Amino acid sequence: MSQETLRQALGTTIANLQKRPGASQVVFRAETQLEQDVRCSAKVRDFATMGVDEPVELGGGNTAMNPVELVLVALGTCQEIMVAAYASVMGVPIEELKISVKGNLDLKGLFGLESGVPAGFQKISYETRIKSPAEHASIVKLIETAESHCPLLDTLARPIEITGKLFINGKESAVR
Repeated sequence: MSQETLRQALGTTIANLQKRPGASQVVFRAETQLEQDVRCSAKVRDFATMGVDEPVELGGGNTAMNPVELVLVALGTCQEIMVAAYASVMGVPIEELKISVKGNLDLKGLFGLESGVPAGFQKISYETRIKSPAEHASIVKLIETAESHCPLLDTLARPIEITGKLFINGKESAVR
């Protein structure tokens, strides 16, 4: 898709949302299932099922990315998508865009070996590398705009409500 085609597609979506603001509320879904040991499958929309696994050191078969790696991938690709989208709208040409994402996790929290150590990432950092013939100030404004509207960066940077339900043998059960 060319930058112009992308700009037109986004422009049409924005215009439609301005006409029908209620259409802005969307729900994304994913279905997952434990397959064997710690290997899982994930299904989104009509795409092929994707495998999720752990490295051998964490009890897996090392056949696919693990969930925390998927979070890093989601953050990097979401930012790349936002940069591409805003670049098309702002008229900033991109020759190359790469984002390296790193997450620091302490396995003592994952395995419950030390109280007070979180099970998840303690820190996530990223580096954005972009090549563009545009002026420096235009590129900086592009990156600032994209980062300030990136859904994954926003989701990871602020507390959000997460709810869950438990069903045991088909019947809803209370979770403490």
